[in-house]
Amino acid sequence: MEAANKQDSFFALALQVTCHAVNQVQDRSEARSLIQQSINRIEKQIAGSIAFIGSDCKLIVLPEYFLTGFPMGESIAVWAEKACLEMAGAEYEALGKIAQKYKIFLAGNAYELDPNFPKLYFQTCFVIDSSGAIVLRYRRLNSMFAPTPHDVWDKYLECYGLEGVFPVAKTEIGNLAALASEEILYPEVARCLVMRGAEIFLHSTSEVFGKDRSPKSAAKITRAVENMAYVVSANTAGIANISIPISSADGGSKIIDYRGLVLAETGAGESMAAFAEIDLAALRRYRRRPGLNNLLSRQRFELYAESYSQSHFYPANTMENGEIDRKHFMKTQQEAIDRLSNLGII
Repeated sequence: MEAANKQDSFFALALQVTCHAVNQVQDRSEARSLIQQSINRIEKQIAGSIAFIGSDCKLIVLPEYFLTGFPMGESIAVWAEKACLEMAGAEYEALGKIAQKYKIFLAGNAYELDPNFPKLYFQTCFVIDSSGAIVLRYRRLNSMFAPTPHDVWDKYLECYGLEGVFPVAKTEIGNLAALASEEILYPEVARCLVMRGAEIFLHSTSEVFGKDRSPKSAAKITRAVENMAYVVSANTAGIANISIPISSADGGSKIIDYRGLVLAETGAGESMAAFAEIDLAALRRYRRRPGLNNLLSRQRFELYAESYSQSHFYPANTMENGEIDRKHFMKTQQEAIDRLSNLGII
């Protein structure tokens, strides 16, 4: 159903904030306290940013794992207890109140528990609408050191279906879809989302920023052009409380339009400088305009379907049974590399 009160244009912000990691805390209670402090701090930054940008700032994207940081050697069970949010937990409720208070769509990324998969967690991109409700929940599909839906593929499809794997939220500010961090390097993920109508990719990331040397910087422009979509990419302003130097993942949050033009970008440090207008009417006109540049209308997906269906690189369903330790990830990848090598593919 088409969303009511659709807006032709509004402003979006890729809010670059410092991540205060929970790795060094002693227990879940201490971790929850640190997470709540982060939520309180970010609310003030959201309020200040909207006051500067204007009340037509309707979409704010936060970085990857902005409340917790990432696991650094913790077992899956320990990280689940310490850092993972519950699907209907207090943290989402607090973020929902922020979205409702400031009348915004709030997007971010967190590690999340799912009662359907009690021994695992997923890295989840979420979107909360201006009523405070979660309208999109996307679980990262490509991860080096975290469980993904593909690792429990058959059961995940039973629980959520393919539309739950590639969700698109059709809202009054456009059709929203999420990409997590390095998934900007996987064109198939964005492509499957645009097949379902995605107009704006919300990219929560935590990455080394280097404008002239970063594959991710090139990929952001490429994903925007090939899918004729906006990309709103929010990076961290460093990660505190871990042994890695704080500014290793810092800077370069940006907004890119459907032609590949960088509309706004920020340097290092906490910043609200990466904000720009999202012109939905112009995007939709561009997508409906015949000609060489209308790449979406010229796609011939049938050409590639058989090659994809016949190719099996990284295996599915490797985490269906029993406890998984950290060695599993490297072992599974090495087995995939060995098999591809034996087949003469690499």
